Amino acid sequence: MKRTSEAAFETAIEAVLLNDGYVRMDAKSFDRARAIFPDEALAFIRATQRNLWDKLEALHGEQTGARVLETLCKWLDTHGVLATLRHGFKCFGKTLRIAFFRPAHGLNPKLEARYKANRLGLTRQLHFSPKSEKSLDVVLSVNGIPVVTLELKNPLSGQSAANAIHQYRHDREPREPIFVFTKRTLVHFAVDTEEAHMATRLAGTSTTFLPFNRGLDGGAGNPPYREGRNYKTAYLWEEVLRRDSLLDLLARFLHLNVEEKTTDDGKKVRKESLIFPRYHQLQAVRQMVAVAASEGAGHNYLVEHSAGSGKSNTIAWLAHRLSSLHNEGDERLFDSVVVITDRVVLDRQLQNTIYQFDHRQGVVQKIDEDSRQLAEALEAGVPIIITTLQKFPFVTGQLAKLNEERGEGSQSHLPTRRYAVIIDEAHSSQSGETATELKGVLGGVELRKKAQAMAEEEGEVELERLFRSMAKRGHQPNISFFAFTATPKHKTLAIFGRSGESFHRYTMRQAIEEGFIEDVLKSYVTYKTYYKLIKKAEDDPNVERKKAAKALARFMRLHPHNIGQKTEVMVEHFQQFTRHKIGGHAKAMVVTGSRLEAVRYKQEFDRYIQEKGYPIKSLVAFSGKVEDDKVPDKSYTEVEMNDGLKEKELPDTFAKPDFRVLLVAEKYQTGFDQPLLHTMYVDKRLAGIQAVQTLSRLNRTHPLKDDTFVLDFVNEPDEIQEAFRQYYDGSVMGEQVDPDKLYEVKAELDASGIYLQTEIAEFARVFFAPKRRQSPGDHKLMNAILDQAVARFVQLQNSEEDEAELWRGKLQAFRNLYGFLSQVIPYQDSDLEKLFTYLRHLALKLPKRKSGPSYQFDEGVELDYYRLQKISEGSISLNEGYAKPLDGPREVGSGMVREEPVSLSRLIDIINQRFGGELNDADQLFFDQITEAASQNESLQKAAEVNSLDKFQLVFRQILEALFIERMELNEELFTDYMGKSEMRELVSKWLGTQVYARLSNKAPGN
Repeated sequence: MKRTSEAAFETAIEAVLLNDGYVRMDAKSFDRARAIFPDEALAFIRATQRNLWDKLEALHGEQTGARVLETLCKWLDTHGVLATLRHGFKCFGKTLRIAFFRPAHGLNPKLEARYKANRLGLTRQLHFSPKSEKSLDVVLSVNGIPVVTLELKNPLSGQSAANAIHQYRHDREPREPIFVFTKRTLVHFAVDTEEAHMATRLAGTSTTFLPFNRGLDGGAGNPPYREGRNYKTAYLWEEVLRRDSLLDLLARFLHLNVEEKTTDDGKKVRKESLIFPRYHQLQAVRQMVAVAASEGAGHNYLVEHSAGSGKSNTIAWLAHRLSSLHNEGDERLFDSVVVITDRVVLDRQLQNTIYQFDHRQGVVQKIDEDSRQLAEALEAGVPIIITTLQKFPFVTGQLAKLNEERGEGSQSHLPTRRYAVIIDEAHSSQSGETATELKGVLGGVELRKKAQAMAEEEGEVELERLFRSMAKRGHQPNISFFAFTATPKHKTLAIFGRSGESFHRYTMRQAIEEGFIEDVLKSYVTYKTYYKLIKKAEDDPNVERKKAAKALARFMRLHPHNIGQKTEVMVEHFQQFTRHKIGGHAKAMVVTGSRLEAVRYKQEFDRYIQEKGYPIKSLVAFSGKVEDDKVPDKSYTEVEMNDGLKEKELPDTFAKPDFRVLLVAEKYQTGFDQPLLHTMYVDKRLAGIQAVQTLSRLNRTHPLKDDTFVLDFVNEPDEIQEAFRQYYDGSVMGEQVDPDKLYEVKAELDASGIYLQTEIAEFARVFFAPKRRQSPGDHKLMNAILDQAVARFVQLQNSEEDEAELWRGKLQAFRNLYGFLSQVIPYQDSDLEKLFTYLRHLALKLPKRKSGPSYQFDEGVELDYYRLQKISEGSISLNEGYAKPLDGPREVGSGMVREEPVSLSRLIDIINQRFGGELNDADQLFFDQITEAASQNESLQKAAEVNSLDKFQLVFRQILEALFIERMELNEELFTDYMGKSEMRELVSKWLGTQVYARLSNKAPGN
């Protein structure tokens, strides 16, 4: 046999599977008309269910086999192969099983013996058709029922997996008995030595094959050969198709997804699809389950899976596995699985999927009423509970009420049980107080005992609730978290990751390269607005620079000419290009910078479209009411501007053919799934994770969608590129937050004299008092305690407003740091918990910063010059460069120090230079990076502590040049200007030095 032939490839696969427990099935024993190995099926039933066979034989004699086969085939044709394998079939009143799957535990030897009795068969060159002699390279069967087909190609013979896909599409008739959807074979693999692809439904030339590869360096493909594995695709038969693995896939992974949709003419359309896990889904679930069974409860797992990864299915499979998971000692690992999600679709999917596995009602319960329903479900130990995070703060009170109603006292805690908590979208809110409440509720009686012990140890028995509040922030040994996200933040990696890394990863790069999502940066066009403002008022008042600049920018953004020009660009582009995409069904989204801008754009869009007579309908999305100072006594709402369309109906309405453009302000920029969305017009500043989440609304695939388009009026390509680089190849956690920083901030707050330690202690005594000692006057007393600090803050605010704002910034910094660090570092410091609780309430009572003057330049300024120009067009590449680490929270000031006043005319000159000049946002970003790096330099930190600004500048200039040289590749043009132009070097050095000195010495620039 030639080593380069497909037959040699078949032999290599056969050898592995036969050694794993498969048996060789003779192709001649296959019944082509019924698509089954009849003798094998009957032999399995006789061997494993002898009593039932004997009873049937007593009725049917020699016809027993024929009757059983006839019934089995009818059942397969009616109910499908999956349901028949899992739940058996009825034959003359008897339930016969055609397969037995591995039980969740080993406590029943009889079930284990039945599982081992399964006979998995392998057949080479199976002639499958009653009408022809066509054959399949390899067919795998379970107890005589074919379930898997493989077409193999060897590149050394001049063919690849693409040829196998072509063969399935053009030479495999879907109506052949062996291929009928869900009735016999369930998955079809097109495989060569390099790659594997799979399909679950043959549909002629429309057959969809999906990659089934492991991934290579964060992208598509497979890792190179390794010792002991002769083919890159060997994982398919060495792991996935092995005996135990295939039976597990049939029992706990494959499921039928049914979608019912109503067409525009009112007809209901039912769409069925068979879900087979992609490799990364299968690997992630199995790895988490295996490690959880080994480690037990009390560990965290962060799953960083890109959009397009099939997260909903992965969560459903994981929840089902965890709900019945047993450890090596055959003990159930988790009493309940709690799924935290805001998505209705996930609830339905979980219930439908898990019912297919178990055929049991009540396994999944959605908490769709109130916290009482959640308390009852937790108390009853429902196997899988689906709820939102926001219900947990009220569960404790509901538990107490339930116990009082039953006459069992007023206990407000659950018995200590083990929980698996699956978080649908893990982000920084999971580090807040609501997530702490979740841990407090699920911590149960053991958490209370721990708090009691801590209170006794510190001699503050009456403050047990304080120590419970402190204890529930940290790690809970009875809770495992399984957190899913496509875009983790630093906090997410720190709290749910392991040593700052994800447990499992499926990158944006791999999802794009495998075709599961679109590359939204492939066609990216940027425009820039050049304009000139002139002062038409006679007076030239002094103004606060930042506030006036913001007012001038608002004047420009809302100017009718600006909105009119951009509207024309967008509508004409949509009419000429976008509307023809995706088979003429493409839609667009306009991302605006404010709710008022959304209102103005909606009005201008409708006016322009009507004037031109274009067949385009638009919708707008924003929250609340919007007042427009141009139209007194008039307010706008989303419902009104959409002609009475209810808010919850907007996504379904936008999906209809007539509606083509959706204008949004802070809505539908995350979690909005519309495959027909092709183009995005961006008129809003985007950065970091917000840029990724917003632009990713375009990444959903559609059979007719072959590209996307972004037209950006505001952002620079380099900034968008940097935002996506943080997630393209997987996230990288930046520098860890120094735990001692918390005590440094505390010392600075303490030294201010705004509050006294006696006031913190008194507030904690009242706030954390045992419930039996609480009284109606406590609220008044706590307010009185806080008011003392408020009075001192107001006094400081009146005399040194910038100092007061700096202190407010440190207060917020302490809250952020403690809320985050207390979850990853076991401080066990009751003083920190007391201060945190005190400051959390004090912050609510502190008066806001005095706003100072507000500016309206509608009458004093006019637009003298306006030009909208295309700046760049093409693809923003992510394949080269670096992954920027994710920064964690740090101690910062208020960021609200006021600048020296400048004249209105001078400010307008500066803005005109900025928008018509040479420097752009990328240059500003480069300066920001330099400033940040300089602020972290120890030499400069020490210099700022002991020197005045002018002496500090001498040290700064030397270090600044080194910082520029280190980063020259990031902005070569700016680096060249800096090094070659002495005047510019002097200006930049002085300006950056002032900014860094102000940051390090907490002084306003110029002081």
